[in-house]
Amino acid sequence: MSVSDLTVGLIGAGNIAHVHVAAWKALGARVLVHSAAGAEDLAAQYELEVAATLDGLLEAVDFVDIVTPSATHKEIALAAIKAGRDVICEKPLTLTASDSHELSEAAAAAGVRIYPAHVVRYFPAYVAAHAAVADGRIGKVAVARFFRQASSPAGAGWYRDVARSGGVIMDLMVHDLDQARWICGEVISVYAVQSPPTVDGISPVNVAAHVTLTHEGGAISHLRATWGASGTPFKSGFSIAGSDGVLEYTSDSDTGYAEELQSGATGADLLIPSSTLDESPYLTQLRELAGALKGDLEPRVVAADGTAAVYLAEAARESMTTGRTIDMTTFDPAGDAL
Repeated sequence: MSVSDLTVGLIGAGNIAHVHVAAWKALGARVLVHSAAGAEDLAAQYELEVAATLDGLLEAVDFVDIVTPSATHKEIALAAIKAGRDVICEKPLTLTASDSHELSEAAAAAGVRIYPAHVVRYFPAYVAAHAAVADGRIGKVAVARFFRQASSPAGAGWYRDVARSGGVIMDLMVHDLDQARWICGEVISVYAVQSPPTVDGISPVNVAAHVTLTHEGGAISHLRATWGASGTPFKSGFSIAGSDGVLEYTSDSDTGYAEELQSGATGADLLIPSSTLDESPYLTQLRELAGALKGDLEPRVVAADGTAAVYLAEAARESMTTGRTIDMTTFDPAGDAL
């Protein structure tokens, strides 16, 4: 799908902005960029246009793509909505579920749309796993494991301030919280631990969080997210075990996706490309989201999904703080787990 007739307002010029710019340029969109810092350098590198002010950008674009630090998402998104602009926003949608609900309500009232950029829903191995579970290929899911690790971004800047980043769970694990819910269903309880603990609102530089989710259908998910020492290679993956088989993927050792089915189950005829690198998932994602903004079918991730991921992250943080299992049927992030 071409979006060459659209002007994208890119707000932010950090690391993730480069990935989004490459995708928008591949799709043929005109990109106008505004940022508190770095806009001129980004524009010079990719031959973009710069908007000196946010208001100026909002007047000139068809929709916005927010790639700023997490704590700024709400304010910028509300400004875009007030200006009547559709919004694509990097994860997490906001840092609290109540703020995410506020954005959704404001967008509905203004007649615009807001889509969270949960890009892992566009990685081929995760797409294949979701489809296999939905099709019943491994029977009823019993246990799923998801992991994600990266070199810690918390050595400097806003990431160590949990009030601004949400810590390792909100910033990194939020991807797998979304995946667990997408693949295994709605969540009814959350238990979480973190080592070392956050002290006085400041995240450790090297930290690991472990979260256990119980799903409505009876499945249990175990999630691990790690900000490792400098130089830690990025790695992610999953293992999903059902009554009739197992799905497995590890990014550092696999170029594709493995399916192991018991005899008597549906035949192992699901064809997965040997390489998952044919197209950037960011390009796939932004093509689908832009298409939805132009009137195509609803995308695979919508505002309610972004809100749900934030809600689960808040519950995990509450569990870490209190040592309790959080009942999601009664959990109120603004108060206490009942």
